[in-house]
Amino acid sequence: MKDTKARILGTSGELFRRNGYTGTGLKQVAAEARAPFGSIYHFFPGGKQQLGEEVIRSSGEEYARLVFSILDAHPDILEGIEVGFRLAGETLVATDYADACPIATVALEVASTNEVLRVATADVFTSWIDSGSALLRARGFAETDARRLILGFVTSLEGAFVLARALRSTEPLDAAGATVLAAARACLPLRE
Repeated sequence: MKDTKARILGTSGELFRRNGYTGTGLKQVAAEARAPFGSIYHFFPGGKQQLGEEVIRSSGEEYARLVFSILDAHPDILEGIEVGFRLAGETLVATDYADACPIATVALEVASTNEVLRVATADVFTSWIDSGSALLRARGFAETDARRLILGFVTSLEGAFVLARALRSTEPLDAAGATVLAAARACLPLRE
């Protein structure tokens, strides 16, 4: 049973990331998850909206673990930032520009039309900002610098994903990464 629910969540996350929330149908989810259609309503009695909310929250946690594990793996935070943006570009190229952020794709679609999903995306982004700020503070950045830098990191990464997918080029990720690196470097002497 749990395996079926996990397959539905994983498949939905991938489809939402690639096709968006409105571009993904429940029959498509069931077929690609190799699950009976009725199992979607068994696990998600609130239908597509409940499924979407759970996908946003679980994908957001997974994506945060991935990004912050890259940053945390590098004692030099500047190197971690550079590697994070580079790997994001490599992933886009390897997936023919299909796999970007699992949250941004949905957030762009639903922020004005679906309050439940808007709140879920806002909660995920807030958790990223809080976690990233804590990581940067632990690396010695002042609290206001840490928050400003992680906001810059998230907004630069998300915006670069949009441009990179549209342009089919990693140039936006390269430029965004360089901008975030410059901002982080500028804050280094101000560490407390």
